[in-house]
Amino acid sequence: MSKISAQDRIELVHSAIAVDVLTNHVRADRDGAIVTFDGFVRNESRGRATQYLEYEAYEPMALAKMREIAAQLHEKFAIHRVAIAHRLGRLEIGETSVFIAVSAPHRAAAFDACRFAIDTLKRTVPIWKKEYFQDGAVWADGELPPAPPPGAKPAS
Repeated sequence: MSKISAQDRIELVHSAIAVDVLTNHVRADRDGAIVTFDGFVRNESRGRATQYLEYEAYEPMALAKMREIAAQLHEKFAIHRVAIAHRLGRLEIGETSVFIAVSAPHRAAAFDACRFAIDTLKRTVPIWKKEYFQDGAVWADGELPPAPPPGAKPAS
């Protein structure tokens, strides 16, 4: 497997992700496109009002897996630079939880690489999300929320 570029930026952070800084970090005169993915906290999940989220990670392994993803991007796609950041700790509604920026000479490679990066990150990186609601909390993709009360409108 190839290594990540010395110009790539891979990080776990405990405060707000600086999306402008990361986007500018991957920008270079040789490139013609930057594609970004900005995943942020929404105000509902499965029909329930979300209060906030908490993210936890096995940090050494999470960083290693994120670096592996960056290396795969350089192997599979004609890209130049990559920035991947994931936030840990408590996040409020609207705050960015994961941000990916990919630069490339041509847009198709940047789009394909960015999509591959987020899909692979969600499947392979040991980062866990806990969703907090008025009536309790659940780990995402784990424990199911309680059934709605009788007569409640189904989630859309």
